[in-house]
Amino acid sequence: MSLRICILETDILRPELVDQYQGYGQMFQRLFSQQPIAAEFTVYNVMQGEYPSDEQTFDAYLVTGSKADSFGTDPWIQTLKEYLLNRYERGDKLLGVCFGHQLLALLLGGKSERATQGWGVGTHNYKLAAKAPWMSPVREELTLLISHQDQVTALPENATVIASSDFCPFAAYHINDQVLCFQGHPEFIHDYSRALLDLRQEALGSQIYSKGVASLEQDHHGTTVAEWMMRFVAHKPEAKAV
Repeated sequence: MSLRICILETDILRPELVDQYQGYGQMFQRLFSQQPIAAEFTVYNVMQGEYPSDEQTFDAYLVTGSKADSFGTDPWIQTLKEYLLNRYERGDKLLGVCFGHQLLALLLGGKSERATQGWGVGTHNYKLAAKAPWMSPVREELTLLISHQDQVTALPENATVIASSDFCPFAAYHINDQVLCFQGHPEFIHDYSRALLDLRQEALGSQIYSKGVASLEQDHHGTTVAEWMMRFVAHKPEAKAV
């Protein structure tokens, strides 16, 4: 039986990227099709006010990346926060990537803000700080494609760090068996990262741009993270002895 995943899409791609990449919802569907756990996906663009009906049920809700700031005050962000808090209080499983990672941390008692470290772009390496039964296949380190200038600077009280680096100390975390989030983009491919770098070349400056482009020679573990996410959703915690 397939897992049912609701993708809450929080962006609309730049016009010059739409023809090739469609949107983050489609990019996630392509990514998840490469891992072994059967899943079905329905995409809702929450920027445009799209949400599932009350009758629809899902095994998890995934919040995508976005150009918007997780700490922004746009009405659609406030609506999304209320929706996610309601889902969290109901006990639903929540997944977050980049903007979603930051928004869920903020919503559940942490802090997210513009990073003093500046832009993170290209391929980035993280040390794994925790192990869990759903983290299969096992990796000693994690490499992901990134594109962000905001970061989680304080985690919710009950969160456990999974991956970190000097540049991004809270790069991935989970909250018990309910929330799993990553700052990096498992759904990105090298060509998309390069296109973003080229579009932002002026804003990034020559040094960050050149370093980011050079880092794209390295492979990344997006499909590993996709499998971890689906195993996390499928994972049923063992009942505690009374």
